[in-house]
Amino acid sequence: MLSIGMPRTLQSANGGEFSSAICKQSAEETFLSVDGFQGDGIADTKHHGGPDRAVCIYPGEHYAFWEKEFSCTLPTSTFGENLTVNGMLETDICIGDMFAVGDAVIQVAQGRVPCSTISKRTGLPSLMKGMVNTGFTGFLCRVVKEGVVRSDSPITLLQQDPKQVSILYANEVYFQRPKDLKGLKRILEVEALAEEWRDMLTKRLDKLENI
Repeated sequence: MLSIGMPRTLQSANGGEFSSAICKQSAEETFLSVDGFQGDGIADTKHHGGPDRAVCIYPGEHYAFWEKEFSCTLPTSTFGENLTVNGMLETDICIGDMFAVGDAVIQVAQGRVPCSTISKRTGLPSLMKGMVNTGFTGFLCRVVKEGVVRSDSPITLLQQDPKQVSILYANEVYFQRPKDLKGLKRILEVEALAEEWRDMLTKRLDKLENI
């Protein structure tokens, strides 16, 4: 499923207002550039967007898990993802993997870092924590080749990264094992790693090695 949307003022479950582009609508076709999908925008430019985070992907299989966990029905593109996909779980997708989608080519750059906007939208305050604990975060991609993407465009693996560092492994080190020297080094060996993660994990590693 392909979803896009521009920032707008939303109301949280507790009645407060916030600006976000998390509520996206299904689209039949749109152009994907290095900056992201045409017709898609972001409100928080500090924590979202940029070349390494042009495309957000979330595994559709997780919806059933969360709906059972919280006894609810979730709307489409609950997590603000552009592409809701099947068969691309965090256990199997690696940082650096390249995929063809429609006429475009994308490369996985990092795991998704959940933010409070997800909880505000759903009214489920523990959902964000649940995403972190399970590693069911989805992932973010850069655009290697621009092109038109359609709602029924297949996603085809073109090249698997030689280091084979899965999103789930990276999430576990990032969120659960911040002092895992071996894990930090293994992630940093991935050439395609997003610059923000590289900077953050390098600082974490330097601090540990200089204790």
